[in-house]
Amino acid sequence: MNSFSIRPFIPSLTRHIVPLRATRRYAIQAPGGPTLEIFNQQTKWLQKERAAANVQGSRDVDYLRDEVASRLCERLLDVNRHFHHVLDLGANACNIARMLTLPSPDTHDSTPRSKRISTLIAAESSHTLLHRDADLPFNDEIAITREVIPVSETLQYEANTFDAVLSSLSLHWINDLPSVLAQVNNILKPDSPFIGVMLGGDSLFELRTSLQLAELDRRGGVSTHTSPLADVRDVGGLLQRAGFHLLTVDVDDIVVDFPDSFALMRDLQAMGESNAVLGREMGAIQRDVLLAAEAIYRELHGNEDGSIPATFRLIYMIGWKEGPNQTKPLPRGSGMVSIKDILESQQKGEGEENK
Repeated sequence: MNSFSIRPFIPSLTRHIVPLRATRRYAIQAPGGPTLEIFNQQTKWLQKERAAANVQGSRDVDYLRDEVASRLCERLLDVNRHFHHVLDLGANACNIARMLTLPSPDTHDSTPRSKRISTLIAAESSHTLLHRDADLPFNDEIAITREVIPVSETLQYEANTFDAVLSSLSLHWINDLPSVLAQVNNILKPDSPFIGVMLGGDSLFELRTSLQLAELDRRGGVSTHTSPLADVRDVGGLLQRAGFHLLTVDVDDIVVDFPDSFALMRDLQAMGESNAVLGREMGAIQRDVLLAAEAIYRELHGNEDGSIPATFRLIYMIGWKEGPNQTKPLPRGSGMVSIKDILESQQKGEGEENK
């Protein structure tokens, strides 16, 4: 597991989001029963729209999405093939498209990574966020088509359409992740990869624990102020359940330093990453709880230079749709060498060296 630390630009102005009235909706998976909605998709859409409306403020906090998108592109290009038709699912502000137009940071090759892709379809529910950077120069360097999808959990594409499906920092807002992964598998061509990254369960643990302890001290109980996230141990099972093969799941931590917890929450708001759990509007954080959380944050997690760290845990996943010529694992018991014999020989050799 790698750790990476960056210091973002912290805007000095705060923005206020007017709470919405909580509503409950149910989605029907076909086939299947009703799925309880955890996240209010209307609230999440409005958060993205309002954040992207402040164009410069939204761009200033793209440091996380750009870095994650760049790492995802490197994983895509580890596959030695040309991708003709690629879907960017939950494209946000087309961060993947912009990162593809840059050369790889780990090589001396100045060729843009976009040369490996013929056409990129950027699909996003927020029109304002999706088109925020439509006038920037990178749009001329890659064949990109923007599509607004009315329902982020329903993929209205034909089966066997795409040579690859990518998703960067959007899946953690999906209510029915198994259904979406199964749909992704369906729209992929045989022997084609899905490469995604989402925030994991330990993300922002510093902020979570500080808010919980502060509210427990000031209110005598704990409310939901942060969103539930998937655990890395569950992702492989979800991919397998959706029909993917040759699975790879790994974890990265990105640690960002902020001057205080209020700057962190302002950045999350400017990213459109505020809490969108149903019922959140009934539990607004009170001022005394915020002040107590700031003191607890510094006491438990503060850096020596006076800043505070915020950990973003990223779960990267790769799964391949089954294909006729795809490499398959050997049958159980067909190995020529026993792992047990290798381990025993190593232990025996270490024992003789210690004599």
